[in-house]
Formats: sequence, C-alpha cells, structure tokens
Amino acid sequence: MILRAAKILLVLCAGLLGLLSGFDNIIDYDVNFEVVRHVASMDTTKAGAATMGRAILSDTLHRLIYAGVIATELAYGALCLYGALRLFGAWRGDAATFEAAKEFAIGGLALGFALYFFGFMIVGGEWFQMWRSVDWNFQQPAFRFIGCLGFILVFLAMPEPVRGERG
Repeated sequence: MILRAAKILLVLCAGLLGLLSGFDNIIDYDVNFEVVRHVASMDTTKAGAATMGRAILSDTLHRLIYAGVIATELAYGALCLYGALRLFGAWRGDAATFEAAKEFAIGGLALGFALYFFGFMIVGGEWFQMWRSVDWNFQQPAFRFIGCLGFILVFLAMPEPVRGERG
C-alpha cells in the first residue's frame, strides 16, 4: 500500500505544480510573457539568416503562444489532481481497480511532459534557437519539469502487484 500512497502523493504534487505554474503565469503575466516574446522573436539569439526566418514578431501570436502554455499548465494540473482523487478512491481496491484509476493521472503527466519537452526543448530550444540566448535560455528550468514529471509518469505506470505480492 505504501507504493500506492507514494504514487498518489506524487501525482497530487504534479497537479499542484501545474495549477500553480498556470496560476502564477496569469497573476504575474508579464514576467514569463517576456520569455515567450524574446524566444519567439529570436531577438537575443544571434542566429544566422538561415534560422532567423523562423522568428515570430507578432505580439498577438506571442500572446496566443503564452495563452497556450498557460492553458496546458492548467489542464495538466487539473488532470493530475483529478487523477490523484481517482487513485485515492481506488487505493484499497484490487490491482485491476487501481490500474484502471491511473488513466487521468497518466494523461495529465504526459500532457505536462509534452508541454516542457515539445514546447520548451523542441520548439523553444531548437526551432527558435533558445539555447543561443544568454538571457532567455529556459531549457534548464524546462528540463527540471521534464525530469520530475517523467519520473512520476514512469513510477505511476509501474504495474500494480497482485494482492499477496510485495508492494
């Protein structure tokens, strides 16, 4: 039962991380909007002409991208919290019941992982060459989210032992 409790706790923490990140980006909008604006416009990358054609200079598109980030943070946070509640409800059930309750938590964790891996590492880091910017390179913070969410996802996805087995 301790493994189940650990899984529930970690999914709950991931949900709180997503909701708090999204909420902070709403109430302190300008702080991380500047990250999106600088990364998308590639104004501090010193990239060559071959990649500068990727730059997005539209304030409207910057705001849409940022709204997408915020919406995804809130969505993965909500899915994880709901998933934690479902897992808690199945905590004392058999292995099959607990396995079935993982669905929303796995979805939330995968969505959060995808946000930071696809959004920050692939799109921001490589497409917009964020790695070239001294001031606006947020790949390391994104990697911390990827590592945490990825670990929890793998841990949660571990099959539940059948009663009588260790776990």
